Order: sequence, then structure tokens, then C-alpha cells
Amino acid sequence: MELKNTFNGHEAKFIQQIVQDVSLKLHLINLSIDRKLVGMETRVRDVISSLELDLDDVRMIGIKGIGGGGKTTLARAIFDHISIWFEGKSFVEDVREVSKGSLYGLKDLQKQILSSVLNDQTIVVAGVSDGKSMMKRMMPNRKVLVVLDDVDDIDQLEALAGEPTWFKPGSRIIITTRDEQVLVAQRVNVIHDVTLLSDEEAICLFSRYAFGREIPDQGYEELLGKVIHYAAGLPLTIKVLGSHLCGRTEHEWVDTIERLKTIPLEKTLKRLELSYNGLENDEKEIFLDVVCILKGEMKDDSIRILESCGFKAHIGLRVLEQKSLITISDYDGLRFHDHIEEMGWNIVRGLHPLEPSKHSRLWIKEEIEDILVNELGTEVTRSIKLKYTSLHPTTIMRGLRKMRELRFLSVHVHEGDIVWAVDEVCQYLPDALQSLHWPEYPFRSLPQTFQANKLVNLEMVESNISELWEGGEKKVLNKIRFIDLSYSKLETFDLSMTPNLEKLNLEGCCDFFKLHIPVECPKLKFLDLTSSKVSNLNLRMIPHLVKLYLDGCNEFVELHLPIECPNLKSIGLCGSKVSNLNLRMTPHLEVLYINGCKELVELHLPVECSSLKFLYLRGSKVSKLNLGMTPHLEDLSLKGCYDFVELHMPVECPELQFLYLGGSKVSNLNLEMTPRLKELDLEGCYYLQEIHAPMGCLKNLVYFNFNGCSRFKHFVVNKWNKVHDPYDVVRLNLIAESLDRCPLHPESNVPKFQFNCIYWEPLPSSIGNIEKLISFGLCACTNLESFSTSICGLQHLSELTLIGSIPEVPNDLYQLSIFRIAFVC
Repeated sequence: MELKNTFNGHEAKFIQQIVQDVSLKLHLINLSIDRKLVGMETRVRDVISSLELDLDDVRMIGIKGIGGGGKTTLARAIFDHISIWFEGKSFVEDVREVSKGSLYGLKDLQKQILSSVLNDQTIVVAGVSDGKSMMKRMMPNRKVLVVLDDVDDIDQLEALAGEPTWFKPGSRIIITTRDEQVLVAQRVNVIHDVTLLSDEEAICLFSRYAFGREIPDQGYEELLGKVIHYAAGLPLTIKVLGSHLCGRTEHEWVDTIERLKTIPLEKTLKRLELSYNGLENDEKEIFLDVVCILKGEMKDDSIRILESCGFKAHIGLRVLEQKSLITISDYDGLRFHDHIEEMGWNIVRGLHPLEPSKHSRLWIKEEIEDILVNELGTEVTRSIKLKYTSLHPTTIMRGLRKMRELRFLSVHVHEGDIVWAVDEVCQYLPDALQSLHWPEYPFRSLPQTFQANKLVNLEMVESNISELWEGGEKKVLNKIRFIDLSYSKLETFDLSMTPNLEKLNLEGCCDFFKLHIPVECPKLKFLDLTSSKVSNLNLRMIPHLVKLYLDGCNEFVELHLPIECPNLKSIGLCGSKVSNLNLRMTPHLEVLYINGCKELVELHLPVECSSLKFLYLRGSKVSKLNLGMTPHLEDLSLKGCYDFVELHMPVECPELQFLYLGGSKVSNLNLEMTPRLKELDLEGCYYLQEIHAPMGCLKNLVYFNFNGCSRFKHFVVNKWNKVHDPYDVVRLNLIAESLDRCPLHPESNVPKFQFNCIYWEPLPSSIGNIEKLISFGLCACTNLESFSTSICGLQHLSELTLIGSIPEVPNDLYQLSIFRIAFVC
């Protein structure tokens, strides 16, 4: 049997927490009436709701989940709950096992359904085709409830519930399976995922089997916590352990739990293995790589690694997910139940549980180190994942010499403060390698003897590599598709060595200064040279590039693009010295980051750029910008563009939500073209004189910064993430200060003013106030009377306060203004 250390340091802490919570959970169970049914009742209610029993149609629903996860129990509970409402009923157990157990399996199941539904035990079914005909002819006369339990093949459904027309309206068909694709192919109405038991539900279920009641005996809290942690919510394991520990002493409990650390429950593994046995050979290989090597990896990274090893990863991972063997999260990567992991490990160890050198995959640090140090490797090993080892790099390479069929190698040396003295002569890597991941690789180049003819994926982040091959040798790597040498010491790279390269990541390679592109690279889609010393780049030989990043390339001055660049979607050029950027040949551009390009004076976008969503030009010298046709633009930033004077929007930008123009020289702005604007920053726009904002066009505005404009010294509206009192009202507080001169009209003799403005608008339905307030004209020479008239037009204003003396204003005008403000209040 396999060796497995189930409870490591992190898990021990988790178990302690479970143990601390057990007493509280047991108390909650004591307070509940028939608490054991709470979880099941909720699950039953959810499924029955989706059956929509009040509708007069035929509905098929699926219940999907891991083996031993409670699908049959749930289906049986539903069947017992609602079968009274049907004219005929049949619960068909073990469809998979019965249908594949003999040549007559499906025929026998057809007979079982017909006999049960029609209540006629004399029915004879000659064959599967005859059974289909009989079901089509005889079933439509009765409203039936049929449960098909543990289905794993579409042929089974075609024989037992082929079409909705086989059944009378009002009939309901429930199918349980581990394979979601079976349900998808049958076009069921709803698919339910069976959720595993909570700790509280697990305690109830275990106690019923171990103690004969819902509440466990006192004194077992710590042991019970360990059992619940091991079971991880799987009902089958909970039942097996509960039955096994029933009537046993505390010492026998301890022995059983200790045994689980090295020998998992065989009954659970056998049930789970049924899903594995149903996989194709390549899918089995993918599954074993996932559970042994790729746990926790993000989906895209896993696909890259698996594809590098020759697998069809997209469909392979999807099949594993549909068969309830793994789950794929956008945030957590590849995940699976602990017992699924145990099952996979058990399969890999196979007939040699105590001889790791004979295993196809190695992932346990101590076992790998023993094999490498003692040079026990064999050609059986295909994949190695060695994490946080303190072995010397040359020891690792020496130990790899007998693993000539190794296709995947991941090494993470725990260096700490160690500076390795490495012998370049002793380098060795197996020629069979297809995916190599070795961060902080200590050597200056790849081994001279390493042919790398099969290498597809190379990842050596923060490595000591300064050139791929010693002495600048050029070995053409025809199969390599992915290279990540980010933050390495690489200085140059010749793309003629990698004709099929798709992704090149050299981010943070501060010594890198030259990318040679002597031949066309038709497959290269991703290029990252961030923070390198590259000064110019000609991409005419890379016509299908999708993403280009040159951020932080402080010496970069010139970018040449192909005449047509239809695939380019994302460009990062922040901090470069580019002065002119012509992007007219990038019609499908989605993201353009060119912040901090202090020398940039001209930017030319395509006339029609229908995919552009994000455009950042902060801190450039661009003076004008024509957005052309950019209907999907969401975020536009020109903050700190002190020479910018004109923003031209020839058509509406219906998706624009964020507009930043702070510090620019824009004198007028038309917001009619941005109906969904949420955030507008015009801080320090001293030359701004006019904003065109027709009534209602700013109804979505939640943040507005007007600080330092010629009329307002301070004006900020911020309604982001605010919870308002229902009695809040729209308020405007103004503090008026006189000005000696208008920055826009220094010769004007008209009284001049500047305001500190505090505006409060809590009601999301209030529209019109902001438009009125900012559209009256923004010159400091604006007559105060016209300003007060504008205030009178605010539709929803409930409170307004004017503070401060204005001695320069004629008495009558001041009194007139106060009168009008008072009238509004």
C-alpha cells in the first residue's frame, strides 16, 4: 500500500481548529430537532424545486458529483418524497454496473422499468431495440417518475429514456452520474452538483453509524475532529469509518486514525477508481499528472505544461472536470478532493509502493532526494516535482543521468543565503525533457550535452543564465513554444533558433539589449521585454503578435510595426522615449498603456478601433487626440499631459466610464458624448472655460474633481461606496473669495471670484444638479448674478449655504444674489 503523510504541519493546525469547534457544533446539534435531516432536506428541496411538478411537461434533471458523494442517497430521498404523485414509478439502481455486467444488462433494465411502471411482471423484452419500441409505445399512457442511478454512458440513456416523447406530460426523469457530459448530451433541463457534507452534517452522519445516535459520546471530540478532517465531507468515507469504529475502544480509534496516515480506506478508493477507469488512456495520464504534479496550478499554466508533454489539455481537463475528478477555479487553479488525490497516488505507486524509483511520477521531497543522492533513477520516471530542496545543483543533475525518459522536471532549490559553487562541466539534463521549470537556475547556460530536441516549455525565472548555449552556439529548437527567462541575466536572444516560439517572456532582464529577428516568426504571439535595455524594435517579421510589453524600457526610442498588424491587442510602452507612435495598422487593439512617455508628442490611432477599451497616456506631451470610432472605450487617462488642449470625439463613446484630464490645457469639453460616465477628473485644468453637459447626460456620475479650475478652487463630488441616511438631502456649500485677476482674461475689469464648493448628492435618482452647476461658464469673470441664476435652476437642491464676504461686489448685486439663494432655500 502507499505511504502518505496526511497530517503535515499546516493540516495539524487546521485539525486543532476543528477540534476546538467540535464542542460548539455538538452543542448546536443538541439544540436542534432531528438535525440529521437539515442538510438533506435542503438538498431535496432544491432538486424538487427544479422539477417544477406543477408544470404539465416532461422534465429531465441530472444530479452530478464525486463517487461516494451522496448522489444515490439524495435521489432516493427525492423519490420517496414525491413518488406518491405519479401513476407509475421506478428506481433503477447501478445502471452502469448492470448494463456492463452482461450482454443482457440494458434489456433487463428496460424490463425493470416497464414492469415497475406498468405494474406487470409478465412483460418480456426480447432485446434492446425491442425494449425501446415497447417503451415508446407503452410509457406515454402514464405519468411516471423514473430514477436512473449511476449512469456513465449516453447509450444507457438512449435505451432507458431516449426522448421526452416516450413519456406522458407531467413525467419526471432523474439521472445521477459522475460524468456531466452524459447529462449535457441528453440535454437535461437542469444539472445539480451534489455538495459535500459540512462538518456539522458529517458529525451527525458519523455519530449515527459509530454511536447509534446523532450525538457522539463525550471524550471523543479530538479523535472525532481528526476523523471528520480525513473524511473531508465525503459521505461514503464517513459511513465506512463510522461502521468500522462502532463499539471499538479509544485505543482502537487512535490506531485506526494513525493507520489512515499511511494506508487510505480501500473501499473509498475502489469507489472513486470507477471514474478513473472510465477515462481514455491519455485522460488517465493527464489525471495522474494533475494529482501528483499540478495541484494548485492555475488553469493556463497547467494547460501549457500538459501541452508541452504532448497532451490535448483543453479537452482533457474538461473531461476530468465533467467526471467530477477535479474542479477548476479562476482563482485557486486545479483542485480535487483529498480522497481523489489519494486514489491517484495509489494508482501511481501500483505494484511497487515501497520502491519510488519504479514510479512514473515523483512528488515527495524525501523520496526524490534519496533517489538523486544515491543515483537510483530509472527510465520509468516521467515527471518530477522537487520543491524547496537543499541539494546541491550538481547532485541533482548527477542523479538525473539514469532518468533518460524524463519528460517533466520542476526543481525549486531552497537557497536562502547559500551561494552555490557550481561546476559547469558536470551539467546534465535528459534529452527527453519536454517541460523544464527551474527557477534560480545557477548555471550560466544550458548543458552543452543537452540536445533539447523535444523541449517545448522552458521556465527559468531569476536564473543565472546569460546565454542559452555556452560560447554563443546556436542550436535550433524546433519544438520549443514557451520560454520564460524573466529576471535572468540574459543579454541577447536570436529568434532564428526558435522558429515555432509562441511566447517569449524576458521581463526584468536588465542586461538584455538586443533581440535578433533575422527570420519571420509567424507563431510568436506574446513578447515581454519590460525593463530591458532594448532601444528599438522592428516587428515586421512578427506579423501575428497579440501582446507586446516594453514598459520601463527607458532607452527605447523607436517601434516599427508590420504594415498590417491585425492580431495586436495589448501594448505597454510606459516610461519609454518614444516620440511618435503610429498605431493605424492595429484595428483590433484593446489596451494601450503609454504612461510616462515624456517625449511622446504624436499618437495616431486607427480611424476605426472598435475593440479599444483602455487608453492611458498620462504624462506625455501629446497635445491633441482624435478617438475616432472607439465605441467600446471604457477608461481614458490623459492626466498630467500639460500640453494637451483638444480631445476630439467624432462619435459617441457609450461605454466610457472613467475620464481623467487633470492638469491639461483643455478649454472646453463636450460630455454629451459620454452618457455612462462615472468618474471625471479635471483637477488643475486652469484653462477650462466651458463644459457642455445637457440635462441627464451625467446621471451616472459618482465622482467629479474640479479642484483648481479657474472658477472653483475646490470642488469634489464623491458618491462612491456611500451608504446614505434616507433623510439626506442635496446640499451645496459655497465659500466665495475675490480674485485680483482672471487667469484667462487678465485685462478684465469685471469683479472676479473663486469658490470653495462642497456638493452633496446622496440620491442616485437625482439628475440635473451637477449639469446645471458646472455648465454655467467657468471663467472667473463670470457675473455673480448669472451664477446665482444658475443655482436657482437646480432641480433637486434642498439646502444651500453661502459663506464669506465679497467686498468687491456692488452692494445691490450682493443683496440680489443673497435674495435669490434664500429663495431657493
